[in-house]
Amino acid sequence: MNELDAEGWLAGARRAPSPNCDERPAGEPLRLIVVHAISLPPGEFGGDGIERLFSNTLDPAAHPYYREIQSLRVSAHFLIRRDGGIVQFVPCRLRAWHAGASSWRGVECCNDFSIGIELEGSDASSFDPSQYPALARLVRILRQRYPIEDIVGHADIAPGRKTDPGSRFDWAHLHRLLA
Repeated sequence: MNELDAEGWLAGARRAPSPNCDERPAGEPLRLIVVHAISLPPGEFGGDGIERLFSNTLDPAAHPYYREIQSLRVSAHFLIRRDGGIVQFVPCRLRAWHAGASSWRGVECCNDFSIGIELEGSDASSFDPSQYPALARLVRILRQRYPIEDIVGHADIAPGRKTDPGSRFDWAHLHRLLA
């Protein structure tokens, strides 16, 4: 059973296409998964802020913080909600704009060869237990299709600039689920 179609859309994920993506460089294999954490407004879960940010429809009047970020043009391939539900914004074939200035094993521009997975969460709170099995399942599916070499946090590829997914993300638990 192939759970990713030819474009890299995940079967069963809710699609919310983002315009914040483009073509990857020719011949660039997908070899990295980057785990992020996001909550909008900061520290709040369950709203539509993340999807609005990734679709360029964030209302700056809806929250004071939104005025600061309304001009951002960002996306990720996937978002794993607190209940483990998955939303997909960009097909894996395309380059999502999730990593920004970044470097992995001496190679810059991680967006070129990575898949970005946002977890609805923050550095200041624990992740929901239902997010881990959803993430592990997604990672297994991606590994079956692409030559994934590593799974890292955003902080690992953009140290000093980013801190997510933060110290409350349980890497050991994820690796146990993947074993």
